[in-house]
Amino acid sequence: MDWEKGQESENVEDRRGMGPTTIAVGGVGTLIVLLIGLFLGVDPQKLNQLIGNAQVQGGGNAQVPQRAPTAEEDRSRRFAAKILGFTEEVWGEQFRRAGKTYAPPHMVLFTEEVQTGCGNAPSAVGPFYCPADRTVYLDPTFFDELQQRLGGSKADFSNAYVIAHEVGHHVQNLLGYSRLVEEKRQRLPRAESNKWSVRLELQADYLAGVWAYYGQKKFNFIEPGDIETAIRSANAIGDDRLQRRSRGFVSPENYTHGTSAQRVKWFTRGLRSGDLGNLKQIFEVPYNEL
Repeated sequence: MDWEKGQESENVEDRRGMGPTTIAVGGVGTLIVLLIGLFLGVDPQKLNQLIGNAQVQGGGNAQVPQRAPTAEEDRSRRFAAKILGFTEEVWGEQFRRAGKTYAPPHMVLFTEEVQTGCGNAPSAVGPFYCPADRTVYLDPTFFDELQQRLGGSKADFSNAYVIAHEVGHHVQNLLGYSRLVEEKRQRLPRAESNKWSVRLELQADYLAGVWAYYGQKKFNFIEPGDIETAIRSANAIGDDRLQRRSRGFVSPENYTHGTSAQRVKWFTRGLRSGDLGNLKQIFEVPYNEL
């Protein structure tokens, strides 16, 4: 991916190099963290344990003075800032075409754990978007793990897809889809609630594809092999593959992000069409047709 040509977003805050600042997560904060679209599909029991450990270990508010970033940290910051800048350009233009104003999200880079408007979260949850403070949270070391899952290949566009997916959640928040799903979650039993979570995640994948469609037209940043790496990423993080890898079996009633095939399907559909008119379709088609 030819990402160096982009303009860096000014909405990136790098908290790495500082000691973690933590707060105890109360009932509401913990609930919101558990409901966040966790990109890696972390098992809820494991996530509860991780949050509990963060509460026990993070009793103070002291910070270690900021240190100078390493070369790799500087590169990852520039990459995140430029990808976020690409999303601001694309979504700003698409919102203007629709007669709306795009308010870009904030992005926080962190290590180990982070304090958010949705509660305290460890890096093990993966990249996530917090609607309460309209911020994307990212520990860039996640990309190292993703790279290992893809066979060690360097995949900047695959990493950009991850960021674009989380920004997609911000777009959903601005358009009211996130609120719609949250209302359904509050009144539906868990199995039905999970189905709406799947729809929301697949819509974010679709939005990531739409972003790439218009980003390529505007910036010509996609290089040979890039699309294949993004598809491999989407395929690697489907609920079915993650469950089979961690448990040895799958339980569709516990899916929250969609299968590998579904994630690939909706990302590629957005990438090929760029049609924002399909956003409602993801919420309207029968669940077994997603």
